[in-house]
Amino acid sequence: MIAEETLVQELKQKESRAQAFEVLVNTYKERLYWHIRRIVLDHDDTDDVLQNTFIKVYKNIDAFKGESKLYSWMYRIATNESLTFLKQKSKKLKVSDQELKDQMVENLRADVYFEGSEIQLKLQKALATLPDKQKLVFTMKYYQEMKYSEISEILETSEGALKASYHLAVKKIETYLKEN
Repeated sequence: MIAEETLVQELKQKESRAQAFEVLVNTYKERLYWHIRRIVLDHDDTDDVLQNTFIKVYKNIDAFKGESKLYSWMYRIATNESLTFLKQKSKKLKVSDQELKDQMVENLRADVYFEGSEIQLKLQKALATLPDKQKLVFTMKYYQEMKYSEISEILETSEGALKASYHLAVKKIETYLKEN
């Protein structure tokens, strides 16, 4: 595995950019795919958002200052691209954000790429009831097993606020699962 600083330097140099970008994509595509997938739920939508994320990374790598880790910067781009995608999709379909979330969970039943059980589906329904920030914090902590310090860097929020969001998300999910 190439050191992050070296990779960033190679991405910023014209002669090594293409090869370095290939390394970057191969290193992060799976982790970013699953991060995005947990937000947008649909496989095809995830592929579109992932592609947009890498295009943004490629176009904006010169603006990367190294004040955070490269993967934190890319996760922030992926998160923002995902949320923007969902907002645009709800506008295009002329439905509320909540109606879109409900539709997305229902579509999971027919999704050939979704291998979850009924329990997984129920958890997705519970997650769909959460505000975006709580859902993001929960999925990053629960599914991706990220540390609060990493999530803090990605979402640009204090660790204390993240812990509170996670705690609230867990309580809401527990309540939903007990009542449904």
